[in-house]
Amino acid sequence: MPLSTETPFRSFTDQALHYFIRDHGHVPAGPITSAACWTGKALREDPASWMIELSPEQIEELSATTDALMMAGRSMAEVRREDFALPLLHGELRTWAQEIVQGRGFVVVRGLPVQDWGYDKSAYAYWGLGHHLGLPGAQNAAEELLGHVRNYADGGTDLVRQYRTTENIEFHCDAADAVGLLCLQAAKSGGQSRIVSSVAVYNAMLAERPDLATRLFSAYPLDRRNEQGEGEPGFLPIQPCCFGQDGVLRTFYHGNYFRSAQRFEDAAIDEAGLEALDLYDELCSDPDRHLDMWLEPGDMQFISNHTIVHARTSYEDWPEPERQRHLLRLWLSLE
Repeated sequence: MPLSTETPFRSFTDQALHYFIRDHGHVPAGPITSAACWTGKALREDPASWMIELSPEQIEELSATTDALMMAGRSMAEVRREDFALPLLHGELRTWAQEIVQGRGFVVVRGLPVQDWGYDKSAYAYWGLGHHLGLPGAQNAAEELLGHVRNYADGGTDLVRQYRTTENIEFHCDAADAVGLLCLQAAKSGGQSRIVSSVAVYNAMLAERPDLATRLFSAYPLDRRNEQGEGEPGFLPIQPCCFGQDGVLRTFYHGNYFRSAQRFEDAAIDEAGLEALDLYDELCSDPDRHLDMWLEPGDMQFISNHTIVHARTSYEDWPEPERQRHLLRLWLSLE
């Protein structure tokens, strides 16, 4: 069930996409140099640089804080950062946040004992951790703050949000500064997480087709997949790449949603625009460029939507409902 929207949240467009729903900044003069520019090939050689293991002491602190709040009858919807005291983990959480915003753009944290704790305690602990990184925001028209990534649609239609299916999900960004996933149950097979540096992809496109790289700084229509409010348009004009005075290249990419928006009148994409989408997808799919990882129960992944695009391979689920693939998701607005 979604948390009560009495919890403060930021909607689909009002914060995370504010860089991209208007003409913002300018086209950079050349390739971008940034800690967020990396290749999967290089990171695969040093997984210890991006994989973090929770210590027994950190797990105990998280457990004790969660237990105390649950025993006091505090609902998750009432919990804020100041309620969820983690003095031992505080410095580590600040390091994670800096890595997401100013570093490579992601961290993977391993070791949350979800199978021992069960769903209620695991979800509560994850919700509390998320507040130390940012402010959770609504993920869909139901204003769901703690999302459930599992198979609901079982095939569905082309306009079903793909995280609710077992289908392959192409490279894209979510409408939040950062997205977090906690794995509760893994699939029987498949469901691999795949991420790529959008800075590295842009630099590669600039080297190969500078004309198409420039096209990413003009608007595309973004399909809202029937989740717009009453009287609102079915698509938004989105500028996939923005480069401001701070020297940061920010990206919001969703090739499938750009393409499907053409079902609306006045949402056609020009030939160069479509060619740019095809090349972007091709560059993301290069095995040397992207990084694959399997999320096991207890693994948490936090990634920047501004400097990383992510994907997921299709999967086969277990027949038993209690064993089926299930991840909890947070969309976070960062400070």
